Amino acid sequence: MNRAWGAVLLGGLSETVWAATMKMSDGFTDPLYTLVTIGFLVVSTLLLNVGLRSGLPVGPCYAVWVGTGSVGAVIVGMLVFGEVLNVLGFVFLAVIICGILGLNLVSEGE
Repeated sequence: MNRAWGAVLLGGLSETVWAATMKMSDGFTDPLYTLVTIGFLVVSTLLLNVGLRSGLPVGPCYAVWVGTGSVGAVIVGMLVFGEVLNVLGFVFLAVIICGILGLNLVSEGE
């Protein structure tokens, strides 16, 4: 994996943070969590931009960014907010993870 993909993955993790803090902001009524949400939203988008400016293809790049954030949000939801995922949910989560890895691998040579 090169630096550009690393930035995209880090951006996806930042997306996880802003998704979680958005929930914690209680509809943007808590000023601290609202500011943290906006900050991580900006950081996440800037890291996606690093990948795009480095020449990564937009489709796989965006899919990896969103997929990483989605998987992270599900995990944070379970660990922090006590959300429950059934067996089929874990299967689909595994599909997303395989898709992230696959897109990273097939786009590496471009």
